[in-house]
Amino acid sequence: MLIESSAYTSRWRDVAPAAKALFALAGFVAAWLARSPVAYALLTAMLVLAALLGARVQLRNYVAVALPPLGFLLLSCLTMLFGPDANGHWNVTTTMLPTIEHLALRSFAMLAAMLGLVLTTPLPDLLALLRKLRTPELLLDLMVLCYRMLFVMRQAWDESITAQTARLGYGSWRQAWRSTGLLAGQMAVQVWQRAAALQTAADARVYQGTLRFLPTAYPQAGRQMASAALAGALMLAIALGDRL
Repeated sequence: MLIESSAYTSRWRDVAPAAKALFALAGFVAAWLARSPVAYALLTAMLVLAALLGARVQLRNYVAVALPPLGFLLLSCLTMLFGPDANGHWNVTTTMLPTIEHLALRSFAMLAAMLGLVLTTPLPDLLALLRKLRTPELLLDLMVLCYRMLFVMRQAWDESITAQTARLGYGSWRQAWRSTGLLAGQMAVQVWQRAAALQTAADARVYQGTLRFLPTAYPQAGRQMASAALAGALMLAIALGDRL
């Protein structure tokens, strides 16, 4: 929900999705080609500032969305510090530090490129772009259904929490644990029922296996593509210059 709300309130909401995707793709390629920490720092700074200053994504939303993948990256880097020695015993090793540094910096840059795209582009626009790129319709429909089910689960969770709170279900630690157990047990049933209702509503609208959205016109798409190409060329120039 935070990602989608940020996308709809972004300053780049009316920018052509192809232009934003081109900019993000250039960031991915540049991050893959770069080698030095300085180049990675420049690329990451460009991508982050483009989202925060250019698209006006709120800082707290950006940080909130970035924290889970950053936590996963930190955990992955920590596990790479452990390895077997000559005797087969697992100990902390420093031989992987250069590799860890390179992977972490590259991941930071690629994450910034991905966040710049998803935090400024609503799902219907992404689906329209993927459909133009000949993405299989089955994959697009699965994306929409999974996305919709997230909202269904969130609504069921919020309503259950509100009902339990109104009945003083969290008045003490014991009651809170009991309410949490009941909530976990009821979530599967509620989500199943709401998913069935969603399928019934789709069948009532003569759903034939393809979900369609009204296309959006972008009058300045050509200019926006040119700007994205220039910015992407700058990032690629930084990465290629770093390899020379």
